[in-house]
Amino acid sequence: MRAPGVVHHGTRRRRAAYRRAVWSGAEVLVTVGVVLLLLVAHQLWWTNRQARHGAERKVQALEREWGTPATGSSGSGGGAESGAGAAAGSGGDAKDGTGRTAGRHSPSGSAGGGDRKQPRWSQAYAVLGIPRLSLRVPVAEGVSKANVLNKGYVGHYKGTQQPGQAGNFALAGHRNTHGEPFRYLPRLRRGDTITVETKAAVYTYTVDRTLSQTSARDVGVIRPVPRSTVRPSYGYTRPGYYITLTTCTPEYTSRYRMAVWGKLTSMRPR
Repeated sequence: MRAPGVVHHGTRRRRAAYRRAVWSGAEVLVTVGVVLLLLVAHQLWWTNRQARHGAERKVQALEREWGTPATGSSGSGGGAESGAGAAAGSGGDAKDGTGRTAGRHSPSGSAGGGDRKQPRWSQAYAVLGIPRLSLRVPVAEGVSKANVLNKGYVGHYKGTQQPGQAGNFALAGHRNTHGEPFRYLPRLRRGDTITVETKAAVYTYTVDRTLSQTSARDVGVIRPVPRSTVRPSYGYTRPGYYITLTTCTPEYTSRYRMAVWGKLTSMRPR
């Protein structure tokens, strides 16, 4: 039979070891929590700050290169809702801003066929302006995350048309983190304007339709005649002068995509 004092001493040692284990585990959990918070802060704040500043500098550099001031696309709208109704799923081909059916005639002033020079891969060569979103952001060739999207730029899908050309000028941008230029894309409504400025001209598109959610592999939305392969009632049936803006949805996920479509309504040479 063990002496009572020996049993008591062993119990105390076990309790002390248990307390040390609990304390060590708590320290590990706190450390992991701090690291995770830092990672979240880096993704949600620091990457946005860096990308936005870089994108703003690139817009300014392009304007200096072109020798023309900003067109004032930002600062109007401020993200407020307009009275125009959403255009999602509307059937048929709507009239463009010139009163003619888009897809049968080229828009006013677009007889030159748009920008024909092919940009270099990852080169920023245009500025996208969306007054409703107070947005002015560079457009670069390609949709590489490292070289385009994570810089806060909007990327041009390789193989789609350039600004002002017949077909579909298709773009992608982040909705969250890295500048998140397309975070408020769902606020766009039919009749809102989108400008694309290049060295040669300023192109104005008018928002026509919205596809709020589709598969990430729905390549139909960026075809020359954009039409969803997943939800065929969304899109167009005739050739025209289109712009497509795509981003991930819902927020903070990349499971689905949304698309906003517009039609070219005017072109102004520089």
